[in-house]
Amino acid sequence: MDRPKVGVGVFVFKDGKFLLMHRKGSHGSGTWCPPGGHLEGGEEPEECAKRETMEEIGVKIKNLRRGPWTNDVFIEENKHYITLCIISDYDSGEPKIMEPDKCTEWRWVTWEDMPKPLFLPTLNLKKSGWIPPK
Repeated sequence: MDRPKVGVGVFVFKDGKFLLMHRKGSHGSGTWCPPGGHLEGGEEPEECAKRETMEEIGVKIKNLRRGPWTNDVFIEENKHYITLCIISDYDSGEPKIMEPDKCTEWRWVTWEDMPKPLFLPTLNLKKSGWIPPK
């Protein structure tokens, strides 16, 4: 297994709910997670969050703040990630599937009603006992 990569997961909140995507075509295919992606060299996590949210769902975010992180070992895929969570508020744009090869659906959910199965970083976050701010 290679050294861990750094992922960024972005919780985009609006009216007490946040966006989750149904993953397709890569590790975790068929699971649900917030928008996000790989942290690029020299990039701040908040910049990654803005970039990935626009690329994946066409939405602008505001009020970004750093949240918890998870240690995610994908045994079957032989991958290891440290996932940094960014908490944000919806600013503008209508969520849409911008990358149909990576996502089949977007859904506004609450922490209590997240669809299953969850992507490993999101599952690990939930298992940690963390609860998003209201």
